[in-house]
Amino acid sequence: MSSRLCLCISAASALAGTTQESRPSSEALLEGVSEIAAPGVPGPLCVFGEHAFPIATAKLGDAVAPVVAGAQFGHGRVVAFGHGGYFGKAALATAGTGRLVLNAVAWAVHKDKHDPRIALHRAGDLRAFLQGAGYDARTVQGRNWQRELGDYELLCTDPARLSEDERRAIQTFIRGGGGLVVGGLGWGWLQLNPGKDIREHPLNQLLAPAGILWADGYLSKTSAAGYNVDPLPDQLTQASSALDFIVAHPDGATQKTRIAQAVRTLTTAVRTLPLDDALLLPRLAALESRGDGLVTPSEKQPVSNKRPLDRLLLTLQFERIKNLPAEQVEAHPAAEFFPGLPEAGAATVVRKVEIDTGIPGRHSTGLYAAAGSTVTVALLGNAAAGDLKLRIGAHSDKLWHKDRWPRVPEITRTFTLKSGTTKAANAFGGLVYVEVPNQARASRQVVTIRGAVAAPLYVLGTTTLDQWRTVERKAPGPWAELASSKIILTAPSSVVRKLDDPQALMRFWDAVADADADLAGRPHTRVRPERYVADVLISAGYMHAGYPIMTHLDAAAIMVDRERMLREGARACWGLFHELGHNHQNPDWTFAGTGEVTCNLFTLYALDSVVGVSPDEQERFTRGAIREEFAAHRRAGAPFATWKSKPFLALLMYVQLQRAFGWDAFKRVFAEYRALPKSERPADDAEKRDQWLMRFSRTVNRDLGPFFEAWRIPTSPAARASVADLPEWPSDQWQ
Repeated sequence: MSSRLCLCISAASALAGTTQESRPSSEALLEGVSEIAAPGVPGPLCVFGEHAFPIATAKLGDAVAPVVAGAQFGHGRVVAFGHGGYFGKAALATAGTGRLVLNAVAWAVHKDKHDPRIALHRAGDLRAFLQGAGYDARTVQGRNWQRELGDYELLCTDPARLSEDERRAIQTFIRGGGGLVVGGLGWGWLQLNPGKDIREHPLNQLLAPAGILWADGYLSKTSAAGYNVDPLPDQLTQASSALDFIVAHPDGATQKTRIAQAVRTLTTAVRTLPLDDALLLPRLAALESRGDGLVTPSEKQPVSNKRPLDRLLLTLQFERIKNLPAEQVEAHPAAEFFPGLPEAGAATVVRKVEIDTGIPGRHSTGLYAAAGSTVTVALLGNAAAGDLKLRIGAHSDKLWHKDRWPRVPEITRTFTLKSGTTKAANAFGGLVYVEVPNQARASRQVVTIRGAVAAPLYVLGTTTLDQWRTVERKAPGPWAELASSKIILTAPSSVVRKLDDPQALMRFWDAVADADADLAGRPHTRVRPERYVADVLISAGYMHAGYPIMTHLDAAAIMVDRERMLREGARACWGLFHELGHNHQNPDWTFAGTGEVTCNLFTLYALDSVVGVSPDEQERFTRGAIREEFAAHRRAGAPFATWKSKPFLALLMYVQLQRAFGWDAFKRVFAEYRALPKSERPADDAEKRDQWLMRFSRTVNRDLGPFFEAWRIPTSPAARASVADLPEWPSDQWQ
């Protein structure tokens, strides 16, 4: 037997006498371990059971969450990992990951013997790893768990699915004294199972009785290799302990950091716990009964960590209502503040909407469902049941991770449209959409929607200006949309009531979209329109890219004001154009440090070609300003780390190229990248920098090697040599 295995067995022996009345800490499991890997993007674990405990944590927003946890379950033991990649060869060889896995195996075996038999099922590279450590580890088929596990003391697995019979067999095995070392991922499972609740995760159904769950969310690194795993200073990442702490500090006025940690732990728990949980949820319900009913956040009175119990109770109340059948949904009082209510006395309408299923994503209907009202949708045509969905609500950003909630963190709902009639409702109300999945079969489908009120909707090329001015902009819905085939703007109705010329506005936005397409080398015709949605708070930043592009409410008045954007130029347009630019970036020519840089090439090009403001006319990009900042950067040694950390400094380099060689050079280079076969695309960051140097140099027929060296952008000798035969670009043209 290897000395490594002996060390792990001794750790298990030291713990063998531990009873459920004396829960072990993580310290023994972390013997010899100070850092572990972060394979892929692990997700958080929820640790809440009386005999469950965190082992290692990782960064989750402004707090931390368990990425490895343990539990005593009946007479057996469990160690859980927040990603199946921990069983892979690369992770096992990184930092102390392999040692932690061996410690986990030894502890979970729970028997003072030197020849434990280990069953492996979908366990990555664990077989060779454990056999190399001296273990008798064998692969099992998983066809009859009750029979197969009878020959083993420990199961290691990363299951894709578990039937009810399989789950019961594994639970019986552990309760009877067996061990389980298991890996899984919360957010990944949700992506592969759209429309399902995290409570349906097979591992959550397996280990909820043990007090360990896989939650939604992404964990960030806390060390170069992955995560530091020093013994935890307290138990605020354990939900039961966190609730004890919150109850003792209900006003959140003191110990703010610990309050924030406890709130994050409990918010994750409430959103993940089984609805029949008998440990934490009854305690929260008892606290709720002493309050004033539903917690109602607003912009003037947001719910924050200063009111920790309110945050937890709002989370609990949301979990109760989020999946209610339409007939049971009632209006939530927070809807009055956001997203708002239709005008008093607004009548519902009946509207037929034709959907082109060749266009994926949201299809606007010009309807608004009032909070708690039931909308009925009749699906006609030949669409297969489940192909289309009804969404109520434009504001799909989730705010659970934010410090303050000026609205309920999640306020949209989707319903699968069945053949015939479907009923839908949302406690918060919202604009009504029909959603088409990607790669749906192209057809024309007609849906008839009843029970919603009209909302302002302008469609370029369909709605006349007279219709807009006399009817559409007066519709009673509190949110409006202005649409073309390329851009759709979602804004409060209050900012469009006096808009007289949406036609000119949407032609302006079409020109912006076409400019970005031209620069990127894409066709003007889009697979689906880009969307901008204004919100009282968004999930990240002041604005963020994606589908939809999200902005704060103050941007709504700007994006529907063509004259202001033309008049104020970059001051009004920069953020809006910047996010659209993100949606046109190509990762092949966006290397580390330029994620917030190359998107601004589209910002600058749209300002230049549509708004009429060239880089030369913007103060920070004049020749003198660039020369001065470039010189200061070089006097400091031109460190690449500084260049990568300052997007506007890095952008100056691209502006120098644009000024010398024009926008057509970028268009030709970007088109070249789009045409690259997979075999020629850059494989890593170093190749991205090399190819950018080589392809741009050849496009403009100049040796840009000295220019890249002056900026201290790392490129290989081979890349520089490959363009050295091109004509020189004199330094006096760019210094």
